[in-house]
Amino acid sequence: MRGSRPDTSKSCARRCRRPPRRPFSIYPSTPNPCYAPSVKSDFLQKYGPWAVVTGASSGIGEAIARELAARGVHLVLCARRKDRLSALAAELTGLHSIQTRVVEVDLSTDTFLPTITEVTNALDVGLLVNNAGFGDKGPFIGCDLTEHLRMLHTNCRAPLMLAHTFAPKLIERGRGGILFTSSTAAFQGIPFASHYAATKGYDLQLAEGLWYELKPQGVDVVALCPGPTDTEGPRRTGVNPAKVPISTMDAKSVAEYGLNALGGNPVAVPGMTNRLLHTLVKLVPRRVATAVSGKMIQRVTS
Repeated sequence: MRGSRPDTSKSCARRCRRPPRRPFSIYPSTPNPCYAPSVKSDFLQKYGPWAVVTGASSGIGEAIARELAARGVHLVLCARRKDRLSALAAELTGLHSIQTRVVEVDLSTDTFLPTITEVTNALDVGLLVNNAGFGDKGPFIGCDLTEHLRMLHTNCRAPLMLAHTFAPKLIERGRGGILFTSSTAAFQGIPFASHYAATKGYDLQLAEGLWYELKPQGVDVVALCPGPTDTEGPRRTGVNPAKVPISTMDAKSVAEYGLNALGGNPVAVPGMTNRLLHTLVKLVPRRVATAVSGKMIQRVTS
């Protein structure tokens, strides 16, 4: 009939049945709910029954261990401070009825790997958390070379060796994950924390490459890149929290974000402000981002 509207009921019905399109994003603002396991049993099935967590005695590592225990995952807790690990293990065993193993180990030493694998060889490890690391603030040449090498071994060599050791076992299982704790410092050079930023850049790019390599074999990899976080690490390097220009996040929120990001994109940046700053860094010349970072480090450590 002339002037009548076409019947669009069928096309509308077809459109309604289509799943909503996911917006394209290199680094999503939140972990992808289509991938991140939202049910405790699903997470345990994919990444359990055991997880190895390095740097578990404090900060983000401790928070990740607590979150994993709440999800029912048994834990191999690795760090230098055995007293803290033992106390944490006893607490989490009592709260969540999980099993724990405590490994006193210094990841900067040449013998760290057999110390860990001696404990893990008999366990079904589904998740490796490469969290241990430390930094320093100040002029590059003001730090002793021995300390620079210790940082390099802890922040880069150890995650490399652990990933190379556990990845074949995860591939054999056909499921599992590796989480690298990197930093927003990985996105540009950081004067007066030059070597630390470089080590975190290594962790970031290693994680991104492995994300693509291992995903077809059922192994999820993510680089967790937190900004300022309320832990003892920054205070130990002379950072004054009152002078940090953006609000710090709590370790628990960072840990939850990182674990929920497993199975999604290769990089997880917790916190809206941190994600905004990451976007801005990509838009300005690198020399500008580096200069601004240097001024900020001078400000927070003065």
